[in-house]
Amino acid sequence: MSSSPPAPATPGAAPHSPPAPRLGLVLLVCCLAQFLVTLSVAIVNVALPDIQRGLGFSAESLQWVVNAYTVTFAGFLLLGGRIADLFGRRRIFLAGVALFALASLAGGLSQNAGTLVAARAVQGLAAAVIAPTTLAVLGTSFKDPHQRHRAFGAWGAVSGAGGAFGALAGGALTDAFSWRWVLFVNLPIGVLLLAGIAWGISELRHAGEDRRIDVAGALTVTLGLLALVLGIVQSGPHGWGSATTLVPLLGGLALLGAFVLVEGRFAPQPLMPLGIFRSRSVVAANVVAMTSGAALFSMFYFLTLFLNQVRDYSPLRTGFAYLPLALAIMVAAQFSAALVRVLGPRTTLLVSMALTAAGLLWLSRLTEDSGFAGGLLGPTLVVGIGQGISMSASAIAGVAGVRPQQAGLASGLLNATRQLGGALGLAVLAAVATSRADGLLDGAARPTAELARHAQASGYALAFGVAAALAAVGLLASLAAPGRSPAPTGTRTGGDSAAAAPAATGTTGPGEI
Repeated sequence: MSSSPPAPATPGAAPHSPPAPRLGLVLLVCCLAQFLVTLSVAIVNVALPDIQRGLGFSAESLQWVVNAYTVTFAGFLLLGGRIADLFGRRRIFLAGVALFALASLAGGLSQNAGTLVAARAVQGLAAAVIAPTTLAVLGTSFKDPHQRHRAFGAWGAVSGAGGAFGALAGGALTDAFSWRWVLFVNLPIGVLLLAGIAWGISELRHAGEDRRIDVAGALTVTLGLLALVLGIVQSGPHGWGSATTLVPLLGGLALLGAFVLVEGRFAPQPLMPLGIFRSRSVVAANVVAMTSGAALFSMFYFLTLFLNQVRDYSPLRTGFAYLPLALAIMVAAQFSAALVRVLGPRTTLLVSMALTAAGLLWLSRLTEDSGFAGGLLGPTLVVGIGQGISMSASAIAGVAGVRPQQAGLASGLLNATRQLGGALGLAVLAAVATSRADGLLDGAARPTAELARHAQASGYALAFGVAAALAAVGLLASLAAPGRSPAPTGTRTGGDSAAAAPAATGTTGPGEI
């Protein structure tokens, strides 16, 4: 997961650079923190079927284990970075990691579905503080541009590694112990991080800056999205015309409308100045990010359920099945920036979204008899390559045409949009899959196990088909991206020229689903 780049320090702040030996510890702490954030998504995905059986989640409500995290993460992401700037990055870093560890403990001890969902929401809130703070600390600690770019590259690589390792670790822990250990494993990591932050991170805050924060904006957008997702989830068992569905849907839309009003009229320091959307490239990049998030998050979710419930894979075997996809994303991401330099952002995005749509359309042909080698390996590799290629292209397009002082906002907005797309896309596609499966089972007097497997596979296949259509929307939006790579964003004041670097490396890895 990623966040907005660090804001420049004011002249009054003027932090001293840590000594060279301490820089290694700073990099280690920031990378480990980012690893924790991405690990906690991938590791939970593999354990979803066991969580469903252990706590009695319904087919419709299981997605909240994922969405409670992603919605709160996305809704508070920009606010988290601002709080760290205003109240001290070391202090907020410590608080975020401590909160994440406590939420993980509460989630692991959960005895019912509601407690686990609440713990996951608090984890997302803590992650919204941790992720932007890691980038801020790197940007202000590494003064040499070459060292800074290497540090951001290591941070981005760890994001991908967290996803690949999380799938395997989730399967191994669930098989050997129970699903609870996919949350308990965060505790020793959290203890190490607290010690590393206390020892290696220097305090930094912005002196003399307006300390007002846009709490109203963060609350309205987060609560609005939660209500919107709830309404979509309720449409499965109750129908789109019922009050149980319409009330949260309309409430969510009203809250999102209030968010736009707050940002445009009332917030003295808005989280999302609406003027940034005057850039056609920013709009295009965010549409691509939203549709990519919707497609990729949903693919991981439904593949897990397909492998476990339809193909009877163990959690560990499911983790191994994700390795080709995770590696494809990581490898393709290494060539993404080079492709942008040669082809330009527009062509690179067109190629990446075409591959994503093609792979998802291929997955829509799944049946209950589809095996891994014949039915899953090919399309997941195609999707992985497409999503890996899109990383630098979407980041570069997302900051093209904005003022240097807005580069951090544009990058953070792009990552928040990706998470929001994942949450809303998963809610819609889960409703689609459940409706298809229920429709096939309703006509049977006594459904057999074979019919249940067929209904589930058919529902997941339809969801993949709709995800392919969403990727096609992103393909069309790519046409508005710049044809050539824009000039570097520029150098910031206060000696921090990291404006563009986080935008290029603050991308989504395979763990962010």
